[in-house]
Amino acid sequence: MVKLRHPETVGLRIRVVLGDGLIIGPGRADLLDGIRETGSIAAAGRRMGMSYKRAWQLAETLNASFHAPVIVAAKGGVAGGGAHLTPLGEEVLDAYRTLVRTAHATGETAIAALAAAVAGPDPNATDFCP
Repeated sequence: MVKLRHPETVGLRIRVVLGDGLIIGPGRADLLDGIRETGSIAAAGRRMGMSYKRAWQLAETLNASFHAPVIVAAKGGVAGGGAHLTPLGEEVLDAYRTLVRTAHATGETAIAALAAAVAGPDPNATDFCP
């Protein structure tokens, strides 16, 4: 059985690619959302089902992708660690989410047409031949 990476039945997945690579896409945006909500890179990664190491790698990649950090993290220990988005991180996440909402709203009719085309012919149609 094939495991679906993206379980949506119909949808649009936006990835912003600038220069040599991916800047932000659904996974990175979800990680930023998780950090915003939990105050922790590790907790955000756990919510997404990813390892501690992978969450930190994505956080480091995000920080390296922009002219300034989008995430600030404090080491753990007695006082506890934590992470939060910088103002740039908030701006990046908000811009990405706005782009996705706009694309969905603008492309709703086209997405429905593509979904209908993928569904195949209506088996109850009079011109259907098995």
